[in-house]
Amino acid sequence: MSNADRHGLIAKAVRDSGRATVPELAELTGASEMTIRRDLDTLAAQGVLERVRGGARTLLLRGEEPPFALRAHEALDAKRRIAAEVSALIADGESVVLDSGTTCLEVARLLRERPVTVLPLSLQAIHLLGGTPGPATLVVPGGQPRAAEGALTGPLALASLAALRFDTAVVGCCGLTAADGLTAYDLDDAAVKQASIAAARRAIAATDGGKLGRTAYARVGPSTLLHTLVTDTTAPADEITALEAAGTRVTRV
Repeated sequence: MSNADRHGLIAKAVRDSGRATVPELAELTGASEMTIRRDLDTLAAQGVLERVRGGARTLLLRGEEPPFALRAHEALDAKRRIAAEVSALIADGESVVLDSGTTCLEVARLLRERPVTVLPLSLQAIHLLGGTPGPATLVVPGGQPRAAEGALTGPLALASLAALRFDTAVVGCCGLTAADGLTAYDLDDAAVKQASIAAARRAIAATDGGKLGRTAYARVGPSTLLHTLVTDTTAPADEITALEAAGTRVTRV
């Protein structure tokens, strides 16, 4: 098991149970207790969990948005498969507005090697796309980053989106159902997603299956705004059927 996979498994176990001991996590992962202690120290430094005597406990309160640092370790293989499919749907020469979030960050890793124009809506993706010279053209928006999340929101972000038009908007979500549509945890984030979709000829939602069938606080819009949904095989079949019936093309990878 790789370090990233083990970290993801530890983060999920602590989040799901609220707390976990070093021996429990060692048995779960097959790693030594010394390795688990080092892993917990690393994850605590990243803000994923809180280190306590003998183990760790979650920092996540019920109903809150999971922190970016925690989500970055979850379903990583699925997110990379989703990102590869999304990249394949984007043609060379396209202009793309790229939403914030961990799945969209994986899309950014692939688009930086493509001759496309990208306006990313997170500090992490801006840093990634601007870090090394490549064929992709980076356009940097205005906006105020959300604390610990890096997502750009506010009037300057909305003004940047209003001034431009894109071939494709790649959006993430906190929840998606056929009944309630696309939803987010944060009202400002929802407004940016709305503006991104409005500024593009088509919208592709990129999200792991765990977000489907869930509804978050702030509504972005109906599922009919989405031209395509790219998700993984863990997505609930009944929700997929309902989304397809409403007109969204769904690809599971």
